[in-house]
Amino acid sequence: MQQNLRNFRDYYEALGVSKDASTEDIKKNFRRLARQYHPDLNPGNKEAEEKFKTISEAYEVLSDSTKRSQYDQMGRFWKQKGFNNKQSSKGKPWGSRSNNRSTTSDVDPSQFSDFESFINQVIGVGNTKTTKSSTNTNRTAKDPFRSSRTKVQYTVPRSSRRDIEARLTLPLEKAYQGGLERIRLEDGRSLEVDMPPGMVTGQTIRLREQGLSGGDLYLTISVNPHPVFRIEGTDIYCQIAITPSEAVLGGQVEAPTLDGLVKMNIPSGVRSGQRLRLSRKGYPRNSGKRGDQLVEIQIVTPKSITPEERELYEKLRAIETFKPRADLL
Repeated sequence: MQQNLRNFRDYYEALGVSKDASTEDIKKNFRRLARQYHPDLNPGNKEAEEKFKTISEAYEVLSDSTKRSQYDQMGRFWKQKGFNNKQSSKGKPWGSRSNNRSTTSDVDPSQFSDFESFINQVIGVGNTKTTKSSTNTNRTAKDPFRSSRTKVQYTVPRSSRRDIEARLTLPLEKAYQGGLERIRLEDGRSLEVDMPPGMVTGQTIRLREQGLSGGDLYLTISVNPHPVFRIEGTDIYCQIAITPSEAVLGGQVEAPTLDGLVKMNIPSGVRSGQRLRLSRKGYPRNSGKRGDQLVEIQIVTPKSITPEERELYEKLRAIETFKPRADLL
């Protein structure tokens, strides 16, 4: 009977919750403990690894209302005589198998060496497999977004694998360029991910085996608004200020793009609000080709000028022939 007691796993105690705990409390405690004992955060610590396996198994059962009900019902049998110790009565067994699962009516406890094996059979947990929390990014060409960090190998229950979701907010320049980005997950893990170029708001990136216990992580991208550029599809819009003399005479000015400053020709007599096109300086398409950048001209007058500038403006006004209000006369 002492052997039975040693092998009995109190899942409520493992998660630090009472037997009448709500599902939300169970979830909250599991997340807290997962952050504390996750093997990625405790490399080489066997005790933490075993603790993580225990809380994962406990959460698998207690987060499922059906399994939790079965566990609560079967938990009272941990003092039951039997479990292959020659003391079993020949009464009615408890559990018949159906599709590799058991009911609670026909399993004979004398067929099991301990209570843990018995409860695993009844509830259907305890099957494990070996997985890695991440693998090298070069493992498959179809999955370029996997973390390249080497992780600790550990064992988790098969059915505890869960996909999770996370959000990543990026500045426009980073979304455009892609590259390595470090993200921190809700369970406390920190991942370095090689992000693709040309990301957009609402895009979802799948990271294989980076979810809970080997599930997948779905990363939803959000791109922050930019003070200069506005994205519409694959076109980029921006404004550029020029002086009255540049508007009249034309010439080359520097315009901002996501690749840096480029030379742009301003035609003489350009109007404020007129848009000029920079071909293939827009946002990347899925095919890798880029859209265009449209630069809106804004003619800006100075708020203060030097005496010499004022003198020249007065001379210009005296001799200029352009009459913008002629049609009103």
